[in-house]
Amino acid sequence: MIDFISYLCIGVGMFFWFWGTSHLLGKRSLLFKLHSLSVADTLGSMSIIFGLLLKIPSEWPLLILALICLAIWNTVLGYVLAYCSSSRSSYE
Repeated sequence: MIDFISYLCIGVGMFFWFWGTSHLLGKRSLLFKLHSLSVADTLGSMSIIFGLLLKIPSEWPLLILALICLAIWNTVLGYVLAYCSSSRSSYE
């Protein structure tokens, strides 16, 4: 049962990766595309890491650290992108 849930989490993560990438083909603004991609990649990566946590629980400290770093890194990156886009438009 744990193996099934693990593979399900990994499959959901891969779905989020491809779903986020599909937004790059739309005609929306660049910031909307980057936001959609970063949110989908974060959720997908976290789901995959959670699936790995269920699959190999002996590596839980490393996988929990990966989850925390992933959440912090993508949050900070989103703020940096938002700041760069707002400061760039104020100079024009």
